Amino acid sequence: MTVEPPRDAFAALVLHRAPQRARVGLTLGFVRTFAVPEIAGVLAGTGRLASAPKARAKATGAMMFALIGHGVDSEPGRAIVAELAAMHRLPGVEAELMRYVLACFTVCPVEFTARNGGVSPAERAAAFAFQAALADALGLPALPGPGLDSIAAWMREFEAARFAPSPAGRALWEAVSGLFAARLPGPLARHAPAFATALLDAPLRAAFDVPRPAWPLRAAAAAVFRLAR
Repeated sequence: MTVEPPRDAFAALVLHRAPQRARVGLTLGFVRTFAVPEIAGVLAGTGRLASAPKARAKATGAMMFALIGHGVDSEPGRAIVAELAAMHRLPGVEAELMRYVLACFTVCPVEFTARNGGVSPAERAAAFAFQAALADALGLPALPGPGLDSIAAWMREFEAARFAPSPAGRALWEAVSGLFAARLPGPLARHAPAFATALLDAPLRAAFDVPRPAWPLRAAAAAVFRLAR
């Protein structure tokens, strides 16, 4: 039996087996960074995200999916790593913030897919291997191991200490909440912001100062995204 390299198992999950779920999870990971005032301030300061949220989010997603597909150590991967490193040399972006962004972009797609269809142990191990390679390529200290559960626990501790409401975070959330329209069936697209809010957990709702949606909307959002592939 041929054993896939770790990267291939993660790439197969994200690009082929559950691409829509992975995209929603990646978008949620992107959104999660807005709850950290320091990150929100840097993103808002560029002006590009608020003025063109769809283009910015699409570019971020395309970059991460290309990196997952090609691998960190490939020629395209090295070019993307160099671009990521340049983007994160902006003033105010400390190494710990970069580690958190990396964790969001790895853990959130896997966890969203796991909740809405399942992820195998091999795919989780592959995701962990991918983020470890990317952290090393970016010169960052390794995230906790030996698996994604350890990183998720580290994220919760980081978020408890660093999540806080901020005008920048709220503005960024309002700018990008409509992006979930592309993941919804046509008739539901106009309700994208409400469906997006239904996907937020309590820490994010507190940071963005949005109320918890009614149970029927939460149930409908869960059903819609569970049916996605």
